[in-house]
Formats: sequence, structure tokens, C-alpha cells
Amino acid sequence: MHIGIVSTGVYLPRNSISAEQIAEATNIPVDVIVNKFGVKQKPVALEDDTTAEMGIKAALKALEKGNIDASEVDLVIWFGAQHKDYPCWLAGLYIADRIGAKNAWSFDMEAMCGSFMTAIEIGRSLMLTRKDCNTVLLVSGYRNNDLVDLKENSTHFMLDLGSGGTAAILKKNAGKNVILGSAFKGDGSFSTQCIFPVFGCKSWPVKAEDLDKSHFIVVDEPYFKEQLNAKTLPNFFKVIDNALSSSGNLTRKDINYLAILHFKKSAHMAVLQELGLSESQTVYLDSYGHIGQNDQIISLELGLLEGKVKDNYNIVMVGAGLGFVWAACVVRWGPFEEPIVS
Repeated sequence: MHIGIVSTGVYLPRNSISAEQIAEATNIPVDVIVNKFGVKQKPVALEDDTTAEMGIKAALKALEKGNIDASEVDLVIWFGAQHKDYPCWLAGLYIADRIGAKNAWSFDMEAMCGSFMTAIEIGRSLMLTRKDCNTVLLVSGYRNNDLVDLKENSTHFMLDLGSGGTAAILKKNAGKNVILGSAFKGDGSFSTQCIFPVFGCKSWPVKAEDLDKSHFIVVDEPYFKEQLNAKTLPNFFKVIDNALSSSGNLTRKDINYLAILHFKKSAHMAVLQELGLSESQTVYLDSYGHIGQNDQIISLELGLLEGKVKDNYNIVMVGAGLGFVWAACVVRWGPFEEPIVS
């Protein structure tokens, strides 16, 4: 038995903001926004582009591309942001109803920007162990840019956040795009360093002055940067290597395409150099920014569009989420081939 990715879908808002607009809001020179932060422009949601609505539009695209009727879906996993249409609310059930997945059950989960790889592993694991789980829809919406104040100096590393929705459909014995393995690494010492300080039960009840604090902050910026710089790239490489190893003892030399989250250009290039990859083996999302847990699907679709992803390629998807969690997944793209048993 194998689990494969049948299709994906991407929805991006019509609205976008440019590097020039970001520069004006932050008083950071536009060439720094483009060349250091790596953002030429980014899509930003309008009022009707809620997280769930963007997820619905992406899900419908994935169903159409995969030629799958919504009634075939057994499970909907929401892997999008916690910043949803309503607090304390299940987006996945709402989406299942809206798209007509009348036979599906659902739950919401999030590992921040490591969520897509986590959702793949959860979906795959359930499909391998349950006879009644044959088709799984993974769906996400993201607009955490709402929660960033561009004038807040401590979170300028988040100025690349944009909006969008993605979806992927997993199927048992799909015959293609087989999920080979995954790996994860967590470090809770970061868990209270970058936070949205209000509207949670720790600051309840809500006060009028909380509106002025309704954006992400970094509590101890020097400590946060020091620790993150020391740990983030080593942990990226750890989960990549472990995911490859769990995928039939693959190594870095077996990577054909890297679907990696958007972050500053120097870090992106450092990852490519360490892995021995060229820029032709990935897509740098400088026209999209960082759309959270959606980056890997966006990168995959762009890689296919640009001819960078081909049959029999080993695709490594990797990301990291606030908290911090690092996550990687390996997919063998193209038609499934039964392993040769000697």
C-alpha cells in the first residue's frame, strides 16, 4: 500500500502590496526590502478573503484538478492558521459542508509554518491504519499578515507575511506522487518569545487598551535573534536529513527539488549551498512572500509550471513554524513504481 498526492490547489487574493509600499510603511529602503528580505510584492487578503473562504477556493481547485467528487472525501484536515473566521471554531467542518464533502469527518490542526508536512504525515498515518479512510483533503487558509504591525521593529522579520489558501488531496494507492517519509524537530524554548500578547485567556477579559497591543511582538529581541540564528539552519538540515533517511535511505544527493518556505534571501541561499543544490532546483517566492503553511504547495505548483519538477524526482518539502517546530517531508513525484524485491 502507498499514499500519494493526487492534486493540489492554490488560491491567492487579487489584492497585493509592493516592496515600495512596505518600504514606506516601515521606513526601510526599498532595495533592502527586495534584496535582503526578498519581497518584490505579496498578496494580501481583502475583507471577503477570510481564511476559510480562501481554503474553500483552493479545495475546489484541487478537487477539479484531481477529478474527484467531494462526496469521495473521507476526512478533511484543516492545517491553516489559528487566525480563522471566528475564535474557537472548526474551519475544516465548515469547509467540508461548503464543498459538499457530506461523507467526511474533520478536525483542525496547526504546527504553524510546519503544518503542511505535519498534515501530510497525519493524513498518511490515518490512511495506513484505517480501512474507512481512503481519500483525505488537506486544506489551509492564511492571513497572519493581519497580526503584524509593520511599525513594530521587533517583528520586521515578519514583514514578508502575505495571504492565501492551498489544498492537497491524498489518496490510498493513488498510483503517483508517493509520500516516502517525514521528520520533525521541536524546541519549546521559543514558545513565548514571539507572541500575540492579547485576546488569549492569559490576558482575559479583554480591555479597551488591548486593541493597541493586537499584533505580534518579540519579548526579548536580542535573545530571540541569537538563539534562532544558532538553531534554525542546523534544525532545517536535521529534519531534511532525517526525512531523506526515512524515505529508503536517501541522501542529500538524491534531492531533485526543494519546496521551502519563504525567508530572507541570504538564508535561502545558505540552505541551497549546504544541500549542494542550485537555484534551478527550487523557486524563491519573492513575488509571493511568506504565506505560512502554504509555501510548499505554492512552490510545488510553480516548480511544475516552470519545468523544475519532473517525473521520478525526489521532492523535499520543508518549513519551520513559530514555537518552534521544523518539519520536512519527501515525495517521489510521478508514476508509482512497485519496489523490486530480490
